[in-house]
Amino acid sequence: MKYAVLGNTGLKVSRIAVGGYPFSGVNKAQGWDPYSPDGRAKAIRTIHTALDSGINYIDTAAGYGSGHSEGIIGDVLKTRRQDCYVATKVSYRGDMDMAAVIRSVEESLARLQTDYVDVIQFHGGIYTQEDNDHILSGGPMEALQELQKQGKVRWLGLTTEDAHSALNLIETNLFHVVQVNYNIIYQSAALHLLGLAAEKQMGVAVMRPMTSGIFERLLEHLAPHLLEKQDIYALCLKFLLSDSRVHLLNIGMRSPEEVSTNIQLLDAYTPTFDIVDLPRMTVKIYETDDQRNGLA
Repeated sequence: MKYAVLGNTGLKVSRIAVGGYPFSGVNKAQGWDPYSPDGRAKAIRTIHTALDSGINYIDTAAGYGSGHSEGIIGDVLKTRRQDCYVATKVSYRGDMDMAAVIRSVEESLARLQTDYVDVIQFHGGIYTQEDNDHILSGGPMEALQELQKQGKVRWLGLTTEDAHSALNLIETNLFHVVQVNYNIIYQSAALHLLGLAAEKQMGVAVMRPMTSGIFERLLEHLAPHLLEKQDIYALCLKFLLSDSRVHLLNIGMRSPEEVSTNIQLLDAYTPTFDIVDLPRMTVKIYETDDQRNGLA
């Protein structure tokens, strides 16, 4: 297993983590139902396999199946809490004031069967100015800081589907971890968020590292022949493993076999290029092309 230090948290985390959404999402076409007895048992075996293989980070959310994902993970943590770091999420929307946020996190702890989580994250999509104001002044941030004082959470984080909308919150220096939607087809974080997070020594986790299947669905419609010639899944993994600003990939895994496949891909790949150095403007493409050909 390969590991990285998660920013200034100091946590030495496996490069791939168990993403908890599949433990709340039904996929009938693939025979996946974590609400069935067989599905729940398979999910628990999957988590045990991950921990046995050296994966030491699990990410979930209260919003995943109204706590169903946390409950499955809790069935593992009750005997293996010291084998991993645990991250979960809490909503800040609507009437989520200080008391509501504290209550939600405490309910998560009960489902997870633990006294604390290593990372608690605001469960965000696209942050508006109104959202920022509520988080910082309406009680949610104060709630997380109080829970941190009580030892119920260790590090504070936020998640975002849209990298740009999270910049103002990151600038507050109140957060230690950011989890962002960043992958081979959604690269806006590379323009600003990843650099800012590195500057502030934040831990960076990635959601949707394999694009949640969106890339493959696009290729089905636009270029199905590429699916036959290229391992798209491995390509997505290699892209993120090649970015030195990314510490952790949250991957949804539904079986012990999927755990093994991801670990094999991780072990087999050693980056030879840092995505940080990828030219992102036409002028830079021209310049580096000339340089590589000795014409600069």
